[in-house]
Amino acid sequence: MNRHCYGLILAGGRGTRFWPRSRRRSAKQVLNVVGERSLIQATVDRLAPVIPPERLWVLTNDHLRDAIMAQLPSVPKAQVLAEPAQRNTAPAIGLAAHILRSLDPDAVMGVFPADHVVSRPAVYRSVVRAAFRGAAAGHLMVVGIRPRWPETGYGYIEFPRGVQAGTPDPFPVKRFREKPALAQAKRYVAAGNFYWNSGMFFWRAGVLLDQLRQHLPKTVTLLASLPRFGSRQFAARLARAFPLCDNISIDYAVMEKAGNVRGIAAADFGWNDVGSWNAVYELLPGDGDGNVVAGESVCLGARRNFVDARGKMVALVGVDDLIVIDTPDALLVARRDLAQQVGDVVKALERRKREDLL
Repeated sequence: MNRHCYGLILAGGRGTRFWPRSRRRSAKQVLNVVGERSLIQATVDRLAPVIPPERLWVLTNDHLRDAIMAQLPSVPKAQVLAEPAQRNTAPAIGLAAHILRSLDPDAVMGVFPADHVVSRPAVYRSVVRAAFRGAAAGHLMVVGIRPRWPETGYGYIEFPRGVQAGTPDPFPVKRFREKPALAQAKRYVAAGNFYWNSGMFFWRAGVLLDQLRQHLPKTVTLLASLPRFGSRQFAARLARAFPLCDNISIDYAVMEKAGNVRGIAAADFGWNDVGSWNAVYELLPGDGDGNVVAGESVCLGARRNFVDARGKMVALVGVDDLIVIDTPDALLVARRDLAQQVGDVVKALERRKREDLL
């Protein structure tokens, strides 16, 4: 099976909640927010024992393509593609499936976000291998993460009752659930058979294309009209066709409608989607008062702060639960419990047409 296994890394997001470090040309996935390697480099590193770099494909945008190619020299440059327009995950994944099916009729593909953190890579790879086996058998596969708290910012996968985390065989997925209110999230956690949707998917390229023909016929027709990948006309034709594709996620387009969806109830592999600066704070060790500061600092009566002000002495006096991010042209100061709202700063800058800060 392995020689027919491919990986698609989705790396087109802007990471607006990581402003001011995350910008269009240096978005979250190419930053080393945790550790010495960037998030996308770490993604490739942990996949390498299962999917070698020559069978990895990356879908990103024009702003990031050069930076990603520089960070991933082992991935063939032709396999780092820039979407001509943002059309959500269904057309992006459909494009990759169309290309892979044309190159290898037996292609089995895994879809991986570029910007997640995994602290137990060996356990992670066992989950990936199990998901590939299920996909090779013809299932549409998803990886579920056992919830550690009643999170309202994630979608949930409903498995049959009695599901046990760490079981290698896939379980039928009864239903996908939208991001719940807190009371509902608490019920999901108590029930024990609701898992976070990790955004990692696996399927045969042909099986996925069959589903897209059923549910997104316009998009599949547009993708099928493209010339052979690698031909001189491919890029120009893609630039015309891709913006006309449906703007919809793979979850809504396929996974919530298909009948052959199975899921891995994953053992704990230390997954974190690193969705905000506060998530970074939670991942890094702090001092005795819970302060996480990059570089030299003096903290007097200060507790539970996260500061990234590289190359500067940082002094904190009598402040608690703050996020402080310093860059040459912008400074962010926010409450840690409002870290999810940092993306609203980017929206405000867009309204002001401050392209220099985006």
